[in-house]
Amino acid sequence: MPTLFERIISGEIPSDRVYEDEVCVAFRDIAPQAPVHVLVVPRKPVPALDGGLDAALAGHLLMVASKVAQQEGLMKGYRVVINCGRDGGQTVDHLHIHVLGGRSLTWPPG
Repeated sequence: MPTLFERIISGEIPSDRVYEDEVCVAFRDIAPQAPVHVLVVPRKPVPALDGGLDAALAGHLLMVASKVAQQEGLMKGYRVVINCGRDGGQTVDHLHIHVLGGRSLTWPPG
């Protein structure tokens, strides 16, 4: 059964896309935790950070996260988050990178 993100990538579920290429799609989170909250998701279904991710894909996703932050005007800074596993806060079994910004972010996050 396809994940939520596979359904978004295929267009079955609409999304507010801010970037896409042949490797990944970036779209606004439907439950934003900051004024800017974008998810960068690989088209290839990788279940988690520790589940089949290769260096080329990891590098590409991080470069896209940086590009999205610049595109969204996050000049004062931003946070990039990858949740892994249930205890790490991952709720969809499809690797995704959160790009958060637009306000001062506190630490620790949760």
